Amino acid sequence: MGWNSWDCFGTTVTEDEVLANAEFMAAHLAPHGWDTVVVDIQWYEPAAKAGGYNDGAALVLDGFGRQLPALNRFPSAADGKGFGPLAAKIHALGLKFGLHIMRGIPRQAVRDRLPVAGTAFTADQVADTGSVCDWNTDNFGLDHGHPGAQAYYDSQLALFAEWGVDFVKADDMLGPYFTSEIAAYQDAVGKSGRDMVLSLSPGRVLSLAHLEHLRSNAQMWRVSDDLWDKWDDVDAQFARMARWAPHQQPGAWADADMLPVGRIAHRAERGPERLTRLTPDEQRAMMTLWCMARSPLMLGCDLPSSPPETLELLTNTDLLEVLKASRNNRELLRDGELVVWAAESTTTADRFVALFNTGEEPLEAAFPLGDLGLGEKASWDSWSAVEAWSGEDVRPGAANSGSDLPSVVLHSTIPPHGVRFHRFTPATKVLTPPA
Repeated sequence: MGWNSWDCFGTTVTEDEVLANAEFMAAHLAPHGWDTVVVDIQWYEPAAKAGGYNDGAALVLDGFGRQLPALNRFPSAADGKGFGPLAAKIHALGLKFGLHIMRGIPRQAVRDRLPVAGTAFTADQVADTGSVCDWNTDNFGLDHGHPGAQAYYDSQLALFAEWGVDFVKADDMLGPYFTSEIAAYQDAVGKSGRDMVLSLSPGRVLSLAHLEHLRSNAQMWRVSDDLWDKWDDVDAQFARMARWAPHQQPGAWADADMLPVGRIAHRAERGPERLTRLTPDEQRAMMTLWCMARSPLMLGCDLPSSPPETLELLTNTDLLEVLKASRNNRELLRDGELVVWAAESTTTADRFVALFNTGEEPLEAAFPLGDLGLGEKASWDSWSAVEAWSGEDVRPGAANSGSDLPSVVLHSTIPPHGVRFHRFTPATKVLTPPA
């Protein structure tokens, strides 16, 4: 649960902007579990610009071809301190510090034949110049048949550990799937001596065939390309997360991508500065799907300039409990424009159900609750329910009292592109926690 600079500041985020968002998170979101601040791509390019990449950009590197923060944007990195001072300030707020990095080794290091730290090799010897990213020209891939390739990653992660990095977003890893690069990077994390979360991007069409390798070599992996503030992007994640949710487990999470809520695109890649184009209902639907599917949550907005409604969206207690303490999270039903998800609490006997309307008009839904596993003979009087976004009590009236569970139906009117998210709590000991 954290914040990432990409959706708002693209390639150009500054130290002051990172700290402003970190301070806001510490003051308002940390009590709800938000704890990580991530500097996204090109923090090592002084001339980075909004709206695209500079081909052949001059990067700030040390003598071993490792990226260093651009001083015009991160002045505390002066005198070779790197991200150490910024990470220390974020740690002092009780938060974790993360950064983005591209797969491979800088082309600039290869051109200049810079030495690989701790070896007799040079960058041009360990690079795979035929392995390139199709959207960014900063790096070549590494030739993992050469011993110096692992040594380069080891030296890079050792530097990150020295700075106090807690989270690494490694990009250009999954499309196509770079098996050797991923394994080598995780190996380097392990050798660094510091506990760092490894998050892999960008996702694209990620196959479940890679599941065991992903679990062995990363803690997070994207399942799509970049998601922006349009309903089509959110809608596409329903099918993806239905595939991945049954496989979520602690320390190994399929990631539905960043949350473009609040005020975004100050200097971003797509579109002018704006409040998110997602409607309030669409934002609630997105948050609910991400939490029901137990996706990591990464915010893309500028927190200090986002409206109060954004803070309310990010601090819904019932919703965040599903994210943190639930199991058997699954899509129960897909019937036309109605999509139903369910989950079970791991700390109580409570159950959760979310009814989504992916259509353009309000939807009248009637969902039989037998699929929630509330007990074969449980009646309406054995539990209560609340709609967690509105706070409305949705416990049925006396007309339904005494009905057997299979005949009990939850009626709900769901707005277009919206959700009704319900928490069911036992009223008696009829219900027991799931086995």
